Amino acid sequence: MTKLATENKNFPPTPAADIPYYQLSAEQGLQRQHSSRNGLSQAEVNARQHQYGPNALPQTKGKPAWLRFLAHFNDVLIYILLAAALLTAVMGHWVDTLVILGVAVINALIGHIQENNAEKSLKSISNMLASEAVVVRDGQHSTQPTRDLVPGDIVILRAGDRIPADLRVIEAHNLRVEEAILTGESVSVSKTAEPLSGELALGDRTNLLFSGTTLSAGSGSGVVIATGGDTELGHINQMISGIEKHRTPLLVQIDKLGKAIFVIILLMMVALFIFSLLWRDIPLDELLLSLISLAVAAVPEGLPAIISIILSLGIQTMARKHAIIRKLPIVETLGAMTVVCSDKTGTLTMNEMTVKAVITADACYQVEGDSYEPVGNISLEGESTPLNIAPGSVLEDYLRTIDLCNDSQLMKDEQGHWTVTGGPTEGALKVLAAKSGLPAIQVELKGKIPFDSQYKYMATHHQVGDRNKILVTGAPDVLFALARQQQSAHGLCAFDQAYWEEKITHYARQGLRMVAAAWMPAPDDLTQLDHDVLHGGLIFLGIAGMMDPPRPEAIYAIRTCQQAGVRVKMITGDHPQTAMNIAQMLGMANSDRALTGHDLEAMNDEELREAAVSYDIFARTSPEHKLRLVKALQDKGEIVGMTGDGVNDAPALKQADVGIAMGIKGTEVTKEAADMVLTDDNFATIAGAVQEGRRVYDNLKKTILFIMPTNLAQGLLIIIALLAGNIVPLTPVLILWMNMATSATLSFALAFEAAERNVMLRPPRNPTQHVMDGFAIWRVAFVGTLIALSAFALEAWLQPRGHSPEFIRTVLLQTLVTAQWFYMLNCRVSNGFSLGRSVLANKGLWLVSGVLLLLQLMIIYVPFMQLLFGTEAIPLRYWGITLAIGAVLFLIVELEKKLMRR
Repeated sequence: MTKLATENKNFPPTPAADIPYYQLSAEQGLQRQHSSRNGLSQAEVNARQHQYGPNALPQTKGKPAWLRFLAHFNDVLIYILLAAALLTAVMGHWVDTLVILGVAVINALIGHIQENNAEKSLKSISNMLASEAVVVRDGQHSTQPTRDLVPGDIVILRAGDRIPADLRVIEAHNLRVEEAILTGESVSVSKTAEPLSGELALGDRTNLLFSGTTLSAGSGSGVVIATGGDTELGHINQMISGIEKHRTPLLVQIDKLGKAIFVIILLMMVALFIFSLLWRDIPLDELLLSLISLAVAAVPEGLPAIISIILSLGIQTMARKHAIIRKLPIVETLGAMTVVCSDKTGTLTMNEMTVKAVITADACYQVEGDSYEPVGNISLEGESTPLNIAPGSVLEDYLRTIDLCNDSQLMKDEQGHWTVTGGPTEGALKVLAAKSGLPAIQVELKGKIPFDSQYKYMATHHQVGDRNKILVTGAPDVLFALARQQQSAHGLCAFDQAYWEEKITHYARQGLRMVAAAWMPAPDDLTQLDHDVLHGGLIFLGIAGMMDPPRPEAIYAIRTCQQAGVRVKMITGDHPQTAMNIAQMLGMANSDRALTGHDLEAMNDEELREAAVSYDIFARTSPEHKLRLVKALQDKGEIVGMTGDGVNDAPALKQADVGIAMGIKGTEVTKEAADMVLTDDNFATIAGAVQEGRRVYDNLKKTILFIMPTNLAQGLLIIIALLAGNIVPLTPVLILWMNMATSATLSFALAFEAAERNVMLRPPRNPTQHVMDGFAIWRVAFVGTLIALSAFALEAWLQPRGHSPEFIRTVLLQTLVTAQWFYMLNCRVSNGFSLGRSVLANKGLWLVSGVLLLLQLMIIYVPFMQLLFGTEAIPLRYWGITLAIGAVLFLIVELEKKLMRR
């Protein structure tokens, strides 16, 4: 348990200060907090507010927008551009300086805007936490802001309340609490004021209430024992803040690529500078401008912007499919994911108890539907024909009983979601009754015994039509002891306990929880319903078997993930048998065995790493266990995704390579810790995200293979010119034009390429394999050399013919751009011919081709652009020459692809 701040320096130490609160009596808990059932005085509240601070989780101060913007300049490729801008400014080439700086700023703006858009989308689905609580102070009840609560405050609890702080229960009346956000258990927990003994796990501390959980039924009161960061919620918040988020595989690879390019450029510039000074008579300012041109040519300055654009397009595609990505590189990481660790409750299951079977003395029935929505047929087991429920039948009596002996209500919220008030068990019975469509009858409630965990049943006294009835629902074993008869289609008969126990055993193997119902005629002289009346002999009606069912879409998603080589593991706080039953229904691997949190605690780190790989089901786990499991899988080289909706999932979500939170039922803490938020809480969205991630990575690799040869060709042209002592064929601004205006434009076409057919049938890529592998390096060298040699040959042909340097540069610019366009077509398909039917389906390709044509016409023929970039108009026949060169290059590369495949 979180160590609580329990001592107030204004009071002497209380006895047994080291004993946990759940082992103390209610009075001892009040004594430790120096409080009473009349609450604190206002003066004491003021003193404690000063001592403990506000009842709120510590907020991490976010970076200001300007600092987040500047962070996008922290890239080695951008450093080269900034150095080139500085040198051109010193030399007085202000046009070059402004263009280079403009490119750097555009790169930063693209990344900054995309991240801001993702954060705004996330905030639009945020849920507000409870803001007020009813508190006793100076013996008076008053409504106070939750933020103002202090240890020692007495909080009054009512059904539907959000628990405002950690409390020790001092009074409980049928108190039941939903603790799924902390423990992962879908069933509400009965709370008591009685002290407990022994060391107990969080979910077994039945006299404590925890901040952020919800009171589903009953009423009571409690004394605040912890606020803000000292609560269990605060403990998890501290775990989250201590986790360092590691970089994605793509960012690591791009960093390595950028550093390698930086070293190569630096060595080339030094070597060429020394060579030109010693063996070539080139003026220093012209030499420096040539070297700057080389640096700008060799740097793929468009790459950061293009990567941001492709990733942002992936983000927009995922947003349309109900997945909000908070950081750009996570899109690509999804494609490399090898393991998905999922919470069970609310993620793989509905987190809505649903009746799946009804057992009576004569028959067994199956019930359709997987949520609180009152839709689903009731039919005989093994049959598909919907049942018409006969008036006066045993089934009708059972359904009337569970509907009337029930404190829950079924309703639809503003978003159209069906919800229940009260406990999930009662809610499931209410939904079952609604599915039956029984006609309304005249009823009157005359008395009630609320559900109590001590008795494990609820009873009501109803006037049903012209009959007085006592209706009872509760645990089967308790009602067995009270039953004398059972109702069948042939009337009343002796209670057959062996029959019912056999049926319970059968359905329990399917993971169903059982709730029984019975009735008895009310005595004529009954004035007040009490427990003794029920011992007069109940008539047993039947049993409902219910469960928190698997999400139907999760079954498909798990199958899709497993086909793609992504293992799905269940990490839950629920019981092992329940977890295994759900896993079998979901079609998970290794669903016949599970490890518990107790088992994990007995393992050292090495044993845990092996177990994390071998097992797929982990039950009765705490937040610490989940965090250790994610770390263990990462130590084994796995790229781990972790899904969840509860606060207990948040530390593991932040540690994971991809943290995935539920947007509808997810808590604020979970969403803040996650990298991706599912706005539909649909596990199947994850499978779609994996596919999109793989498509994005494929297109990123195609884009890098497209951009790098052009940079190499430009660099080779400048190197050849310097070695030969010729004029530099391309100025820095023309190089930047090519790398930004044309390369970035054409890269859009690759960004819109559809996923390859086998994208979800191949195993995840190895995250340690560099994007520039041996094949990629060969392709870049081969194509870059081809383009450079073509341009050099064309330049050598043009120079003796008396053309101006501006004319030659314009023709070379058009040649390189045309070669880029044809090579872009080569890059569309990695292992096949590029001009198939799919070339017509990619509308983006033809859109960017039109934009590229328009840009080239502007730079070549518009006078202002000619003046700015140093170009000159060229006759139409030179367009034909450049097209011919590009077409030949296209055919050569297609032939190379075919030979490489062989």
